[in-house]
Amino acid sequence: MYRSNKLKIYLVGGAVRDHLLKINVKDKDWVVVGSDIKSMLKLGFKLVGKDFPVFLHPKTHEEYALARTEYKSGHGYKGFKYYATPTISLKEDLLRRDLTINAIAQDNLGKFYDPYNGLNDIKNRILKHVSLSFKDDPLRVLRVARFAAKLNYLNFKIHDSTLKLMKIMSNSGELSYLKPERIWKETYNALRSKDPQIYFQILKKCNALSSILPEINKLYGIPAPLKWHPEIDTGIHTMLTLKIISQLTKNVSTRFAALCHDIGKGLTPKKLWPRHPGHGIAGIPLIKKLCKKLKIPNNIKKLSILSAKIHDIIHDIYNQKPEDILNIYNIIDAWRKPERVKQIALISEADARGRLTLELMEYKQGKYFIDMYNFISKLNIKNIINNINLKGININKTIQNERLKLLKSFLKSK
Repeated sequence: MYRSNKLKIYLVGGAVRDHLLKINVKDKDWVVVGSDIKSMLKLGFKLVGKDFPVFLHPKTHEEYALARTEYKSGHGYKGFKYYATPTISLKEDLLRRDLTINAIAQDNLGKFYDPYNGLNDIKNRILKHVSLSFKDDPLRVLRVARFAAKLNYLNFKIHDSTLKLMKIMSNSGELSYLKPERIWKETYNALRSKDPQIYFQILKKCNALSSILPEINKLYGIPAPLKWHPEIDTGIHTMLTLKIISQLTKNVSTRFAALCHDIGKGLTPKKLWPRHPGHGIAGIPLIKKLCKKLKIPNNIKKLSILSAKIHDIIHDIYNQKPEDILNIYNIIDAWRKPERVKQIALISEADARGRLTLELMEYKQGKYFIDMYNFISKLNIKNIINNINLKGININKTIQNERLKLLKSFLKSK
């Protein structure tokens, strides 16, 4: 297909990086040097890029982009204009990329092209910007924080000079031009990583968290009772909780809900510190506002609201009345969404263990909450409905009464 001697194709970016790190390569991106839009279309490629010339391969459907240079023309990550001609070299194209580990190319013979020392940075586990043009794209602050979270288990660290640039970018106000969808996309992908707490910690360190997630940033510096929180600082506790929940589940909804579980403490009047009465309920409007702002899916928002409201009750589950326990299952709609029972239990466990010196504690309340639900769920609803023939009988009330009987029998057996 590629008969022109001038046209050269290279594998670039994440595919090369992940291959070198022995990480499973999911998507492959290619850069084409020595071609233009007309020539690519003649070869059967389909033009799909809106902002710059990107094509889909006619058979593999992988993305192929023309080599290009970019220059800043406005605010935000879209404030760029590109220049793509057959004269743009591979080195020029790689120069516009964010990190040196993402600026390595490989040809069809397996040879690497590494003009910006990315191979050495991979060896030394360093995340470092390619050039000063890094600061032109505010989204890169979030991207680098996400890479730090993704590659933390491989001991990657952000280079001091790059972190300094990230601080400059955060303090410039450029982050305010980022679209909510892009912020959520980076945050969502960070929450999928092995160590999502690193993402938020890096954003805090480079002064970006106050712009991106002010509701979480506000938790830093707010004290909690030493008796229950040896770490004292609510921001630190939130990160410890996120770390624990990420060890317990890969589910992003559950991880995000854990991140927001104490968000209401940011509203507690200072005169009440270190106590935070009613912080769960107080946090609900903040969660709604945050989810609306970042256009976070409704199922994630709902779980976050429920966990903020209920997690403290699970800690005290042994002292709850049967009627109140049953009401919790009703509130979380456990009968139609049984997965929420485990999600709430795990969030409560992460909250309890997300405290200095308590990370390895055994949290029996979560299992107890799940076991009770499983016992009640044995109730045969169809039989109850089929056996009710009298008019005026409240079926739902009958079902609730039967569930309560089962719950009481469970509690008596313990």
